[in-house]
Parts: sequence; C-alpha cells; structure tokens
Amino acid sequence: MTTSTNKTDIKELSKEQLSSWFKDRGVENYRSEQVFKWIYNRQADTFDIMTNLGKEIRKLLSLNFTINRLDRIHIEKSLDGSEKYLFRLEDGNHIETVLIPEKNHSTLCISSQVGCAQGCRFCLTAQSGFVRNLSKSEIVAQVRDTLKNNMCSKRITNIVFMGMGEPLANFKNVVGSIATITDADSGLGFSSRKVTLSTAGLVSKLSAFGNETKVNLAVSLNATDNEMRNFLMPVNQKFPMEKLLDACRRYNLGARRRITFEYILIKGINDSSENANQLAELLRQIPSKINLIPFNEHEGSDFIRPEESAINSFREILVRQNYTTIVRRSKGRDISAACGQLRAKVKN
Repeated sequence: MTTSTNKTDIKELSKEQLSSWFKDRGVENYRSEQVFKWIYNRQADTFDIMTNLGKEIRKLLSLNFTINRLDRIHIEKSLDGSEKYLFRLEDGNHIETVLIPEKNHSTLCISSQVGCAQGCRFCLTAQSGFVRNLSKSEIVAQVRDTLKNNMCSKRITNIVFMGMGEPLANFKNVVGSIATITDADSGLGFSSRKVTLSTAGLVSKLSAFGNETKVNLAVSLNATDNEMRNFLMPVNQKFPMEKLLDACRRYNLGARRRITFEYILIKGINDSSENANQLAELLRQIPSKINLIPFNEHEGSDFIRPEESAINSFREILVRQNYTTIVRRSKGRDISAACGQLRAKVKN
C-alpha cells in the first residue's frame, strides 16, 4: 500500500520481492531476511533500529518505505472476554477485527475487505455494501499489531479469515498475507494448520487457493438445495451448489485433512430434520466436518435463532451418520462481534 508520503508500506512486499529490490540496488539479497525478522519477529517500527544493517542500507529503506501500524480507535469488550477492535484505515475507511479467547489459547478473526459484495441475507456486513479490498499490508497488520498489543493472558495461536469481506474475492492480497502469516523463519510464524479461510463459495478461485496455500478451508454452505441457497446467498446464482460441491470434492486437501462446512441454523428456514438428512447426503463423498452456527440475531434482520432443542436435534442426526459436528457457540454477541455481526460502525 502506498501511503500519503508516496512511500510503500514494506509489508506489501514478499521476501522475494524485497530481495529483488535490493539486488537492483547492489545490496546483498540476504538482507531481506534480516529486515523481515526485524519487522515481524521483533516488531520494529523504524529502520533506524535495525542495527545489523549498515547505515546506508537503513537510509535507503527509510527513503523508500514505511512500516505502518493500523489506527486502533476503539475497543469493545464482551462479557465472555472477547474483544472487538475498530481500525481506521489511512483513507478513512474502517474495519473490525475480533480477538476470541478459547480454553487454552486465543483466536484472531481478521477482515479481508472493507464491507462485502456477496449480499448474504443473514450477514450484517452485507448491509454496508462493498467499498474496497484490503491491501496485503492492512491484512497482515491486523495480526502483527494485535500480537504487539495483546493484553490477553492466552497466546494467540489461531487465525481465521472470517471477518468482514469475502477473502477469495481479494485473492492476491489474501494469499500474499497468508505467506507472511505462516512464514516460520522471518514472518509471523503461525502454523498453516492453525489458519482457516472461510468462503461463501467462489468456485473459480477454489482450485488455485488449494494449490497455493496449505491452510484450512471452511465453506459457508447454509442450505441443502439451490432454491434455499439462492435466497440466502446470491453467490449461489453464479456458482450453484452442484459446482461448489464438485469443486470441494476435487480440492487439494492434503493427507488427513478435511473441509469444514459452516451451516448457519435459521429457525423455519433450514433447521428441520429433513434439512439435516439432506445435508448429510450432500457431503457424503467429501472429507468433511460440520460447524453448526445458530443464527446471531441483529438489528434489521427478520431471521430468528432456533430453539436449543432444534439445534441439538439437527446435530444428533449428523452425528448418527458419522459426521464430526460441532455447534459453534459464537462469542462476542453482546458487542456485535459474533459471526455475521461485523460492520465497522463508527460510534460518536
């Protein structure tokens, strides 16, 4: 991302790109590894403190690059310990990031776009429409900055691309950010098995994503036929369920890995025992596990969360048919930080 100073945020670059930039200027390419370790391992904010680089190299970097932080303008804290961060971007737009405490660790839910173009009926983010893609540096900064400022006693070990936006619609920047997030040597050092991307089902991008990354894939399904999914998720009109599920069957999973299918349970829409049996049949030939997400009610939606008895019954039908099925009890509902509730609303 180019800043108002006409300098590029160095987090936009990969190590290979920085190495090439150095080479063109007569600098040894191994210096890129040193620079990245300062930025991601040591959380450096200026090039001046990079003491294992010569003064001329530091000056060269300072003249051409910045190391930006996001402007965190508001924090909301939930009764369950979750924290929602409102970030103001350099162009005045806003995004939200959520820190979710688990039993022995924390998960960070990050955004990939300002707003979202998918228009899913159950999602509050969709009401704001689409503004723009986040740059690679803005995606990475959500993780880097939160690691530095994390006051939670539980270490952040998991990253989920489940915040604002459709990650596969911002393919290049998301894949680039994942490379930095999972770089064990001079990046942020997260295990690829601890990073998950959730998609509404952009079939045209699925194969390439599976070939270019080794992180976990979650598919937001939410329906058992095209009519229902067309109603809930307009993306299904372009990529109907047959194409989506076929792409999932052919997805490059790797050994002993499964696709997570997310299914938002909405009372009277998709929560019947018939729906549960249909879902089991649809996923029969796909290595999969299922996350059931009871709908998180929010202002402006007529949808209703099912009763606990219906949620449990739906799960039991899937478990009896040998599916690993988890009911995801969304945290942060009291601060609109749960699944489908993010919209980066600026409060006075």
